[in-house]
Amino acid sequence: MTKLAKLGLASILTASALFGGTYNVDKSHSNVGFKVKHMMISNVTGNFSNFNGTFEYDEKTNSLKSLNGSVEVASIDTANKKRDKHLKESDFFAVDKYPKITFTLDKVENNKAYGKLTMRGVTKDVVLDIETNGTIKDPWGNTRAALVLEGKINRMDYGIKYNTILEAGGVAVGEEVKLIVELEGILAK
Repeated sequence: MTKLAKLGLASILTASALFGGTYNVDKSHSNVGFKVKHMMISNVTGNFSNFNGTFEYDEKTNSLKSLNGSVEVASIDTANKKRDKHLKESDFFAVDKYPKITFTLDKVENNKAYGKLTMRGVTKDVVLDIETNGTIKDPWGNTRAALVLEGKINRMDYGIKYNTILEAGGVAVGEEVKLIVELEGILAK
């Protein structure tokens, strides 16, 4: 390799290190949550405590370039053990057959994240609002980046069809599920 080619390659690598990189999701400072209507009048909120992922973030353009993540469905927590047990069963997530939920980003355009969400063996295209919160150096010398993804899905599209018709009309569990994913990542070294 010529000196000029080596210099060019070194410049590209240095620029990408300065302005972008791959971040590992820091679970202790992140949240993968959801909200769904209960009895047509209130909401049940929950989250998953066991998840992982990586994302590529470009500091220069303040933009997300890639994101891959997975959730261990058995880690669901709605602050009600009986409900959580039911959610793990075949009426809802069927954890024994489908232990993970995955998301892969396809592209970001105009503050929208387009990607593929797989749940219960069904993959669907989803569009989520995205908010990127920039980067910062933490007190231990790590570079951190943060982002928020929010959107709605219909659980019926993923084969989660359980419901109970209410005597007064309506259903016990709403079909629309609001997703709220707050990620903080540490730049991989």
